[in-house]
Amino acid sequence: MTGSWEARYAAEFFGALILVLLGNGAVANAFLKNTTGNDDPGLANGGWLLVASGYGLGVMLPAMMFGSISGNHLNPAITIGQAVIGIFPWAHVAPYLIWQFLGAIAGQCLILALYWPHYRQTTDNEAVLGTFATSDHANSQLNGFVTEMVGTAVLIFGAMGLYRGMFFHQNIDIANIGVGLLIAAMVISLGGPTGPTLNPARDLGPRLVHALFPVPNKGSSHWEYSWVPVVAPIVGAVIGI
Repeated sequence: MTGSWEARYAAEFFGALILVLLGNGAVANAFLKNTTGNDDPGLANGGWLLVASGYGLGVMLPAMMFGSISGNHLNPAITIGQAVIGIFPWAHVAPYLIWQFLGAIAGQCLILALYWPHYRQTTDNEAVLGTFATSDHANSQLNGFVTEMVGTAVLIFGAMGLYRGMFFHQNIDIANIGVGLLIAAMVISLGGPTGPTLNPARDLGPRLVHALFPVPNKGSSHWEYSWVPVVAPIVGAVIGI
């Protein structure tokens, strides 16, 4: 990483903003009524592949833009996991987390503004929430916890291997592409039970926007589940690293 810590914080803010904007934006295009990606709320018209592509690119592009500045964490679980094993300074964990959450909130606010007419047309409360945050479709917090923990562990294990592998170590941009593809694969393969989030900021920040803003046709923000996509990815990240 290069540059001042202030530059690194800014990189984490804008990287998290882009991640949520492209990832949750793809969900909005797939879920909300009368968008170009979906005529009806749900996952019609290849919507899940649309979502996977959005999140994959949402991680890959900021990595190419800001990876050399901040390390492109964009994820509190990664920051905490790296601090636990001693490869990131604890003194900068809190600022990283704050800017990651603020970036996620800003990205979600942009989605809300851009898709406002479609939120007004979408009467399915769960489809609306799905464009902000995750939930466990089996109505089991245990299932959600295990899914998010295992998914994040696999993601971080793979990402650490890509960035530190002998072949990719000399060509970071290829590693960045690999991480983007890994994210897309995780959404396609493990996204059925919960979404997934794999990232506390990507879930909690937008969930706060859902709860606090006058979102049309919104129902419950399901705060009883909100601890799962925060705690489980952190546990998974530590295991993966």
